[in-house]
Amino acid sequence: MSVLSPRALNRALLHRQFLMERTRRTVPQVLGHLVAMQAQEPNWPYVGLWSRVDGFTPAQLSVLLEERTVVRSALLRSTQHLAVAGDFRCFRPVLQPVLDRTASTSYFRRVSGGLDTGALTAAGARILAGRTLPRRELARLLALRYPGREGKILAGEVELRTPLVHTPETATWGRWGTRNAVSVTRAEDCLGAPMTPAPAQELVRRYLAAYGPAGVMDVQAWSGLTRLREVIHAMRGELRCYRDPEGRELYDLPFDRETAPELPDPGAPVPVRFLPAFDNLLLGHADRARVISDADRKRVMPGAAMVLPTFLVDGFVHGSWSVRDGTLRLVPFRPLRAAERDAVAEEAERLLPFLGAANVAYG
Repeated sequence: MSVLSPRALNRALLHRQFLMERTRRTVPQVLGHLVAMQAQEPNWPYVGLWSRVDGFTPAQLSVLLEERTVVRSALLRSTQHLAVAGDFRCFRPVLQPVLDRTASTSYFRRVSGGLDTGALTAAGARILAGRTLPRRELARLLALRYPGREGKILAGEVELRTPLVHTPETATWGRWGTRNAVSVTRAEDCLGAPMTPAPAQELVRRYLAAYGPAGVMDVQAWSGLTRLREVIHAMRGELRCYRDPEGRELYDLPFDRETAPELPDPGAPVPVRFLPAFDNLLLGHADRARVISDADRKRVMPGAAMVLPTFLVDGFVHGSWSVRDGTLRLVPFRPLRAAERDAVAEEAERLLPFLGAANVAYG
C-alpha cells in the first residue's frame, strides 16, 4: 500500500479542486463536482469560483440562483451552502441527521424543550405551505402558535429539521460585509420535486472525487456525519487504498480520467491562489496538514465560527487577506521570497477588478 507524503496529498487536492489550473467546466459542473460551497456570507462562493473557473463572472452564478438551478440552504455541517438543485434534493436527506443533531442542542432546546419535535416541524411546514416568508415572519407566526416561546429560535429549528431553501437575493453578489434579509420556502414547493435520498455511498464517492485520497475521519469532518467507517469499509473493493505518513488508511475512487485521475507529481509547480473565507479546501478534511500547518491554522481559524480568507504559495496557506476601504490587504504569515512576492502581487492585481478594489497593500 503506497504511502503518500503531505506534498503528494497537497497536489492531489489542488488538482481535484481546480486550483492547479483553472477549469473550463461550467459553473454547475464545478459546483456539482465540489458537492457544495459554504455560503454564510454571500460574496465568498463567488471568490472561490473565480479562483477555480476560467473567465468566471458573478452574473454566471447569480443567473443560476435566479433560475433555481443552484440553491442556498443548510447542508454540510449544518451550515449554509450553495448546491446544484438536484444534488440538494439527493444529499439533504442523507445529511438530515447532522441537522437534527444541531437542532437538538441546548441552544434550541432551551426554547423548544417540552414540545413535540414532529408537531413543531409540521407546524412550520403548514405555515410555509405554498408560499415564501421572511424568517422574521415565520418566527412571528410560530411565536403565536407557541405563546411564551422565542419565535426566532423556533424558526431556526424548523429550518434545520425541514428542507427549506432561501430566495436568490440571499446569495447574490453585493457589497462586502452585508447580508440581505433571508426569506425561506419549502424545497419541494420551490423545486417542484420531492427529496430523493441518495445512498450514503454516493456521498462518499462524490467526496472522494473532489477531496481524495482521504480517510474516514476526513469524510466525517467534511459532512458532519458519523459512523461512516462501516460504510466506507464495505466499499473497499471498489476503492484505491493508500496510507498517509502516520499510517492512516486513505481511500480514493478507481482510476478514471474524469472523476479520479492519476495523482499528480508531488513536485509539480502550482500558482498562487486566493481563497475565500470558509473555503472547501480548508474544511474538507479532519487532517488539514495537506494544505495548512498547525501554527497557521490557529491564525486562520481563530474561533469555532471563523475561517479567514487565505492565499496559497506553493500550494500551502501562506497568509490571509481582506478587503477594506477599496484596498486588498495581504497579511503574510512569514517572509516571501522575491519571486513569491511577485507571484502574489500578480495574482492580487488580477483579483482587484473582480473585488471592485483599487489597491493592494500589506498589513
